[in-house]
Parts: sequence; structure tokens; C-alpha cells
Amino acid sequence: MNPLFLAILLSMSPVSELRGGLPYALSQGFSVQHAFLVCVLANIVSAVLIMVFLTFLHSFFLRFNFYKKTFDYFIERARKKSKKMERDMGNWGYFALCIFVAIPLPMTGAWTGTLIAWILGLDKIKSISAISLGVIFAGMIVTLVYLGFIGFLNFII
Repeated sequence: MNPLFLAILLSMSPVSELRGGLPYALSQGFSVQHAFLVCVLANIVSAVLIMVFLTFLHSFFLRFNFYKKTFDYFIERARKKSKKMERDMGNWGYFALCIFVAIPLPMTGAWTGTLIAWILGLDKIKSISAISLGVIFAGMIVTLVYLGFIGFLNFII
């Protein structure tokens, strides 16, 4: 399989996301700039697609009574609380979303950030902007950690 295509798939995957795609691309000999650009864009595109997909799926499943009752009970409660929090915090909620996505740990990437934003009913454009910025920061962190680790290995070998 083409290494660039695999790096894109890893960057869009919910398990590895950018934390898997970027180190893989760098390990395959792509330049830092090329690997960073391709993997970050792939991860951002996945967040946009997830937001659109969740919105479409939600509209479709609202036709079913069981889903509507479940959604109304769990999600609407969370959304009502988030609206109050969003009103009280202003744009700090989007800043928190950005920081959450920027932390390169398992379950803190664009997929989870997008799901949280959708569940809380946050503004889609602001959420995608915050998530995109978080992905860029995560890409910088992952790149620096990877290059530092490789530099360290080269130093001790």
C-alpha cells in the first residue's frame, strides 16, 4: 500500500488519528512539512465529515420513536446544561475544546472533540475551528516528540 495513503488513513482513523499517521509518515521518509500538512489536513477533514455525518444521522434517526425518546432524555439534558455553560463562559468553551483536542493522548483527538461538540450542540463552525486549531497544535507536539525521540535514538546509538 502507498505509504502516503496509509498515513492519510491513519490520520483519519478514530483509533490512531494524527498521533499514528504523522509518526508513520515521518518514519517513511516524508519531509516534516509534507507529513505535517497531509496528516493535519486529513485529521481536520475527518472532523468535518464526522460533524456532517452526525448531523445527517441524527436527522434520520429522529424519525424513530425509541431514538427520539433516548435522545431527548440524555442528549437534550446535556445540551441544555452546555448552553448555560456556553452563555456563562462565552468562548472559553471553544478554547477548552481546542486544548482538549491538542493534547496528544488517547481519546483526546478530533473524533472525540467533534463528538463532544455535537452532543453539546455547540456552534458547528466555531467547533470545527477550535478542533482544527487543536489538531494543528497536536500535530506540532507529535512532530516535536517524534523528532526529539529520533534525535535521542541517534545520539545514543
